[in-house]
Amino acid sequence: MANVVPLDEYTGEWYPGFRPEFLASPFIVDGTGPFTKDDEDKFWFLDFHWSRGLTPLAAFTWGQDGYCWGTQHAAEGLPLPPGRGVTSRFAGTHLYGSAIPETDPREIGARANRLGTTLPRFLQNYQQTWAAGRDELEATWAYFHGLDLAQVPTAELPGLLDQARRYHKRSMEIHFDVMYPLLVNFLGFYGACAEMGIDTADIGKFLQGEDTKIMETDRGLAELAVKAKRAGLRQVFEDNEGSAIRAALSAHGGSASQWLTDFDDFLQVYGHRQEATCDVGVPSWIEDNTIPLDMIRSFVLKETDHDFEAAARNAVEEREAAIEAARSGLTREEQAVFDAGLRSNQEANFPWWQDDHNYYIDLKVMIPLRRVTQELAARVGADDRNDLLHLFWPELRAVAEGRAYHGELKSLVADRRQYFDHWGALRGQMPKVLGTVPETVEDPVLIEIFGLNPASIRAMQNPDAAAETTLTGVAAAKGIATGPARVLQSSDDMHRLEPGSILVCESTSPSWTPAFGKIAGAVCDGGGMLSHAAIVGREYGVPTVTAVGVATVAIADGDQIEVDGTNGKVTILKRASEIADAAADGEAAG
Repeated sequence: MANVVPLDEYTGEWYPGFRPEFLASPFIVDGTGPFTKDDEDKFWFLDFHWSRGLTPLAAFTWGQDGYCWGTQHAAEGLPLPPGRGVTSRFAGTHLYGSAIPETDPREIGARANRLGTTLPRFLQNYQQTWAAGRDELEATWAYFHGLDLAQVPTAELPGLLDQARRYHKRSMEIHFDVMYPLLVNFLGFYGACAEMGIDTADIGKFLQGEDTKIMETDRGLAELAVKAKRAGLRQVFEDNEGSAIRAALSAHGGSASQWLTDFDDFLQVYGHRQEATCDVGVPSWIEDNTIPLDMIRSFVLKETDHDFEAAARNAVEEREAAIEAARSGLTREEQAVFDAGLRSNQEANFPWWQDDHNYYIDLKVMIPLRRVTQELAARVGADDRNDLLHLFWPELRAVAEGRAYHGELKSLVADRRQYFDHWGALRGQMPKVLGTVPETVEDPVLIEIFGLNPASIRAMQNPDAAAETTLTGVAAAKGIATGPARVLQSSDDMHRLEPGSILVCESTSPSWTPAFGKIAGAVCDGGGMLSHAAIVGREYGVPTVTAVGVATVAIADGDQIEVDGTNGKVTILKRASEIADAAADGEAAG
């Protein structure tokens, strides 16, 4: 029987000055907006991609053009038989998603018949389809990257805003038009493996070991760390962190000057990425060096360098061993089915694409819109170059067309900044689920990407979750690790991860990947077999458990925990408070 988590606390007034017409934009099935009481009959999950919350401009562009337009466009076009995509709502600044089910049996059958035609065609042309979409987006990126915005006449800024928004919207069409058929193909193989008695925890291993642009970026960061140590700069990194690292290196001079030149060359290739998925409110690495410098610092301070080549070899060896073990237990007829499904999934490899598309889409397509908005802020004399990110799209367009910014809009921006900060501080208290919560879900995206399975859904509804000492989830990457928990709200806090610590978070994105080179294990609230944490945990050989549901609720920073990535189990061995008390008693006795 479904449980209802009331929405009352999250309905009512939204961002100061918000009006419903601010979100008026085409959608296919359902558009975005703040919660209303009418939404209580649907199931809503807190999306882990935006733990900071979303500014008004980000709420519009992602909530409407990304979540709603992108997923619904793909689900209707493929089509996805039981689902029509995803819609979104906001509790304060925090985004919740909900799958849109197709409930008409006749329509489900018709959609399944269409899928039987479109999916084989897609799989036959997958490589060309993805390459064409990627190249189209790269051409648009090159256009924006080549613009000197300071030289663009003010009268042309409205058109540039429109083009930048269209670039993001088009990227979402390409994103989900590729993602959905890849996912459906994987799930077909997954189902066949399960029917043949193959351990489903091994299926992700069959597709691992492929190099990606994200791994290429991580190797570049590690190489810079090696150069820093060779140049005698370890002490500079040890004594500083975050934004202070660059200033310290500049003051150091000598070998540090050459190192900074190499670092800046690296950024010109790999620095066009943000720390959140398609979030116009987040700076790129080039705009703010803090994150990449902290990542390099992590590598510098490790006693031994992470061996990427060995990790890659291990991933391939584990893949081949898992495939051989699976085949050995099958009949000849079953082997033929297994081999065909494996070949199809290796050629159209979802885990590989998951990281590859992050490089070309998720981490950079909002940068042009951010840059144009910042340029407009400078032209209208805003106090801060990021102030206009706190306008909704119609307000931003009006300012670009000549509406006065100073006065009402400037006052609203100040109020909205306070609203954003207020709700950002509440992230840890936000319910993981809202509305009418079912015992299980059927949408494949919710299951395999977000990790919303029956066990995680039950955990998220447990009123005593904070007192649990044994947690279960998806066995994402095998192995057992023990260490101190570091509970992180976002990748901004990655510098707190020491070698041997256990990362505990809502979920990870490519921004977290370098951390897997030094942590002992990882535990995530969300994420299924195809989530980023699961994929990277397998590639790096880091024991990982995903889809725990309440890891960030039950585990406190400093708790001593054990991660069993083979069996999907997390055990809190000793609470941080007990460790602190024992240390205090020891000091007193000494």
